Parts: sequence; C-alpha cells; structure tokens
Amino acid sequence: MTTIDASAARARLLEIIKDKAIVHGRVTLSSGKEADYYVDLRRISLDGEAAPLVGIVMRELTKDLSYAAVGGLTLGADPVATSMLHAAAAAGERLDAFVVRKAGKAHGLQQRIEGPSIKGRRVLVVEDTTTTGASPLAAVEAAREDGAEVVAVATIADRATGAGEKITAEAGVEYRYAFSLEELGLA
Repeated sequence: MTTIDASAARARLLEIIKDKAIVHGRVTLSSGKEADYYVDLRRISLDGEAAPLVGIVMRELTKDLSYAAVGGLTLGADPVATSMLHAAAAAGERLDAFVVRKAGKAHGLQQRIEGPSIKGRRVLVVEDTTTTGASPLAAVEAAREDGAEVVAVATIADRATGAGEKITAEAGVEYRYAFSLEELGLA
C-alpha cells in the first residue's frame, strides 16, 4: 500500500472536492435558507479515492488533540468518522467511531449512540459540511449525555455562516475545519 503525506492528501482532496462536490445552482439548505451552490461532501466522503484522503486530512487537522473516538450526527458524520478510523488503523493506531442517531431507537437497546461505548472517553465530534452548527451541537449534547468528554468539533468544509462561533459559544469546545469557502473557490 502506498502512503501519502498529509500535505499531498490535503491538496488532492481539495482538487476532488472542487471537481466532484460543488454543485452550482439554486438550492435550499438544511437551515431553510437558499444558496447559489451546494457542497455535497457525501460525493467525497463515500468516494473510493477521496474517503481515505478525508481520514488523513481530518486526523492531521486534529493531531494535537487527544481523543479515543470520533463521530457525530448521522448521516454527515458517519463516513467522516469511519474514514478517520481507517486512517488511524493504517497508521498503526486505534480510533473508534460512533454514530449519533437523530432520536433514540424505540426498540432493542434503545440507544441514541451506536458503536463502542463512549462513556468516560474523550471524543471528537465531526461532520462533512457545517452550515448552522445544529448537527454538531446535537451530537455534542448527545455525547455528553452518554458520559463522554467532547474535546472539539471538526468539519471538512465550513460554510462561513457563523456556525463555528455558535458551536464555541454554546458547547464550549473548539471548532476546526479543513477547508474554507475561499479555498473551495466559493467566497
């Protein structure tokens, strides 16, 4: 297997995002607001070439933080978390992933968080694109309710809408992103 350094991974991931994930045209965002473009990062986080790069880039972005598990609100966070899990394994390290459901299950174990237990563990909340901050804030709340210590929130692309400030103010955790709108050619 060929290894790729973080700088090369970041450069290639940015190329792929610009090529495959930016959709121009009028769209309604999850916030209900309209925009002239959409950054569809599931086209990236589920892509065979790009997904491994996501893991490398997101681990590099958060390499100074100490955490044992990574996850967030389904669906945007799921492939980001698993990409990071696989990147850690490829580097000979251990990182668990978890999924936060939008609501607890009404059957089975009735869990809101799936995966290895995060109780008493340091965790990183992730997502693919941050617009309003509502999804990572919900994930932070759920993780804390489950007994985890949330160290930060990290996203692949920040839509520069003030979500980072909102996350820091409301959740009291640092907010990081791999790519800005300027880097994506959208500002």
